Amino acid sequence: MKNKNFFRMLLMAFLAVVGLTACSDDDGPKDSAKEIRMLVSAETGVMYAWGDDMKENPIECLLVKTEGDSEEWQNLGFEQIKGFTYERGHEYYLSVKRTILANPPADASDRTYELIRVLEDRLVADPEIPIDKEIKTEADIEYYDLCPFEKYAISKEFIVDKDGKILYGDGSSLPSYEHARIWLEKVLDMEDPNWVKFQTAPYQAYYSFVLSPFSDNIRLVRNESSGPMFKNVVPEDEFTRITQSMNSGEEVRYALILANVYKKGLQKVEFTIKKQ
Repeated sequence: MKNKNFFRMLLMAFLAVVGLTACSDDDGPKDSAKEIRMLVSAETGVMYAWGDDMKENPIECLLVKTEGDSEEWQNLGFEQIKGFTYERGHEYYLSVKRTILANPPADASDRTYELIRVLEDRLVADPEIPIDKEIKTEADIEYYDLCPFEKYAISKEFIVDKDGKILYGDGSSLPSYEHARIWLEKVLDMEDPNWVKFQTAPYQAYYSFVLSPFSDNIRLVRNESSGPMFKNVVPEDEFTRITQSMNSGEEVRYALILANVYKKGLQKVEFTIKKQ
């Protein structure tokens, strides 16, 4: 009888421990899933793998805006929306299942995405934008309000070789011609008395007027939130001329007059392209 009572008590203690463990699991943090809307840009961005602190290996990625997140374009890997296939030149509006992980991996995002359905798939037109017929020279570009002011900076020098590989002046590489971007870096000092004002929409560089060394025509291209695509600033015929016709050490100078949503100038920035 004593043995039976002992085993009965042991069994009850074991079941109590199991029950406590189950309760503990139920009360622990859980993943949170929600259907949201996501906008995927027709342009792509560049991101870097976790641990690539020197940013030596740029990776092309999607540019997305997601419901409930920042209004700025965010980088997202091509494979990070399960069930979605991206086609270049298309802008998408998606319904996706977003899951925020309760216990994400230390070296990965705390959220995952899975396509529910494509709400809109739009082929984006050529990124060169028509400009007023009156704008024929740099002097015809009207500047906005307090501009020009030093809010943006870009790399001052790009280097290309005969095979079309693009490098920054310091030797670090860019993605291919098709995917490289001329990044606009915000350098305005926060102590500037107009800093708050300059963060509003009329002072954001939505467009760039392109002044090319190979043409007298002024073109207008879209910047998005991080800068224009390299191929839009330096079209294929000019890039071929640089890579195939220029001699080693020769360089050409381009200029961008950054413009706001009203296509009025904000600031002029310049850069050179040198043949390696």
